[in-house]
Amino acid sequence: MNIPPAAAKKPQPRTHHNDVYVDNYEWLREKESPEVVAHLESENAFTDARTAHLELLQEQIFEEIKGRTLETDLSVPVRRGGWWYYTRTVEGQEYGIHCRAPISDSDDWAPPVLAGGGAGSGGGAGSGGGAGSGGEVGSGDVGSGGAGLPGEQVLLDDNVEAAGHDFFAIGSFDISTDGTLLLYAVDTEGDERYTIRVRAIAAGAAGGAAVGTAVGANLPDEIPNTSEGAMFDPSGRYLFYTTVDDAWRPDTVWRHELGTAVSADVNVFHEPDERFWVGVGRTRSRRYLVIEAGSSVTSETRLLDAADPTGEFVVVWPRQEGVEYDVEHAVLGGTDRLLIVHNGGPEGHKAVNFELVSVAASDPQGARRVVLPHSERIRLEGVDAFRDFIVIEYRKEGLARVAVARHDEHDHDDGGLTELKFTEPLYTVGVAGNPEWDQPTIRLVYTSFVTPSTVYDHVVATGELRLLKQQPVLGLYDPTLFEQRREWAVADDGTRIPISLVYRKDLVTPGEPAPTVLYGYGSYEHSIDPGFSISRLSLLDRGMIFAVAHVRGGGELGRLWYEHGKKLHKRNSFTDFIECATHLIDCGYSSPDRLVAEGHSAGGLLMGAVANMAPKLFSGILAGVPFVDPVTSILDPSLPLTVIEWDEWGDPLHDPEVYAYMGTYSPVENVHATHYPRILAVTSLNDTRVLYVEPAKWVARLREVGADALLKTEMSAGHGGVSGRYNAWREAAFNYAWMIDAAGAHPSGEGALPASAR
Repeated sequence: MNIPPAAAKKPQPRTHHNDVYVDNYEWLREKESPEVVAHLESENAFTDARTAHLELLQEQIFEEIKGRTLETDLSVPVRRGGWWYYTRTVEGQEYGIHCRAPISDSDDWAPPVLAGGGAGSGGGAGSGGGAGSGGEVGSGDVGSGGAGLPGEQVLLDDNVEAAGHDFFAIGSFDISTDGTLLLYAVDTEGDERYTIRVRAIAAGAAGGAAVGTAVGANLPDEIPNTSEGAMFDPSGRYLFYTTVDDAWRPDTVWRHELGTAVSADVNVFHEPDERFWVGVGRTRSRRYLVIEAGSSVTSETRLLDAADPTGEFVVVWPRQEGVEYDVEHAVLGGTDRLLIVHNGGPEGHKAVNFELVSVAASDPQGARRVVLPHSERIRLEGVDAFRDFIVIEYRKEGLARVAVARHDEHDHDDGGLTELKFTEPLYTVGVAGNPEWDQPTIRLVYTSFVTPSTVYDHVVATGELRLLKQQPVLGLYDPTLFEQRREWAVADDGTRIPISLVYRKDLVTPGEPAPTVLYGYGSYEHSIDPGFSISRLSLLDRGMIFAVAHVRGGGELGRLWYEHGKKLHKRNSFTDFIECATHLIDCGYSSPDRLVAEGHSAGGLLMGAVANMAPKLFSGILAGVPFVDPVTSILDPSLPLTVIEWDEWGDPLHDPEVYAYMGTYSPVENVHATHYPRILAVTSLNDTRVLYVEPAKWVARLREVGADALLKTEMSAGHGGVSGRYNAWREAAFNYAWMIDAAGAHPSGEGALPASAR
């Protein structure tokens, strides 16, 4: 099959601000149309034919990933109440099994770890700390062991629940305070719409809701068409959940009383502003229920005393345009306080990188005590409060950091902060799986490009960093063979742009261009931090360099790094990526015939833009679920995400300057006659975040100018791709095989092929 599918041209004008753009492929938006489905299937068939020569390589990579992974596995258990919660996996099964086992006594805080190595965050059973947390029990994805712990009770076997479905994903997952009920939500389409179910997991139940219900059986309470973020209230009598509007925006919080009809559920809060999404959660102390409403630049939090779950939520700080804040409950000196991370302040003196203040829970709009003042060098990201200490997460010098401060009954705020130190030049550390208010330890997950995911418990009283487990890598893995380092490119305006690299020292020779993957994202203040990947070893072992361009629009270097890569500064993201590619070429790391660019979602927009702006720098571009028709999407308020996205990209519907600016970089609208690199666009039919029609249009436009472009559409998946770990490994193997081929790396892992040999 050598002739690519040709999408029919059906001109449809789009007129805004005296500009007329003729879209020949808007008809591809009709998802239910047999003609559209047939076109997507023909594209898949063409892609299969064009990549048939890579099938052996794909299978090799899949077997490498599988062979390095401990398939029968167990996450690091997390304590909640009288139980250890964990997830385990079984060889040959796609999904995890959620389990728990009893603690030995009330002072048992050291998680049972089976011999054999492995690491896992274990989730955070009701970790609290804000809206939408809901509480995930045992959701860790790496670990150790085989069989479960003594006294194991299986809560939910995802493999059983997924039977008969092409797609399966768990959303909310929560346990009632007394440990008798399980709340879980499932998505079987990939469209991020969930059905909530409640299961009896012990005799009796909170509020008597499960009296007469057999252990292991589901209650009649079933709530369809919810969004993610459901949870029990501390009494276990009620559950709170969110639903969406016609644009699939989470806009309403509901309260359901167990044992009653869903039709009787109470609308607790509705957000009319289309820029705001809502979520519901609870504080770690279980003292308050929390509703958060937030846009990209503004937030508002409401609290309710958890002892009165049918009461009225009260605003902490009234929303103020451009001010974001997060709330955490703490007990300091015997007094209920709220710790608030915010970026407020008078115009011109805003805490751009955020500061931490403490206010009285009884009068949150009253006097504020500054706990951590604003710093131009440190981006404060969050605070977690426990009975005896607080934990701060922040970014400094482009890396994530964690610090701890102890307090006693005489203190009203935290004492001196102690930063946890790590020795690698590039790494990521974060707080994970800490549900209990009175726990004496902090669960941390640490990783780098060369260090597998590692789980620690930090003992706050002594400062001990207790290693629990490290993600196993089966077979031969020697971290000393790998080099991770940071380079800096320089933009035309003098801005220094960090680039993180990892490669095998014995396969990459300094000064000799190597096949390279340059990854980028650059939106929503999302940071692409150093992290280990078993699957990535299949690239590195073939002599490839993996690099990350930390372009503006991300959050690696603070809030201004983000601000300078959004709205009318968005082109900085694209030019930064181009400068990073140029730097790698000029420094001899790679060459245009060996450099592949990769990005997903908003990073797919980055891919589409640089393909148009600097096609000669790359031998291939992989764009996953790519946002490549931004003007069309952001002009339509009825589409999911559109209105809230105006704070990220600008509002082209009402602002002609934004409309014109977006038009200068929209990948679909700027395709032109040039020699494009090879392009692979991967999408999913049921994606509700970036609709499949965008890459379908993009590939059709690229074909008009003779570009070598492929489109691969998963017909039963959503924004995150296929479900199931083996399916995900095969998807990764497909993408990696294509990139290896596009970069000219040797398929057997014997180094790079010269361009003349390809």
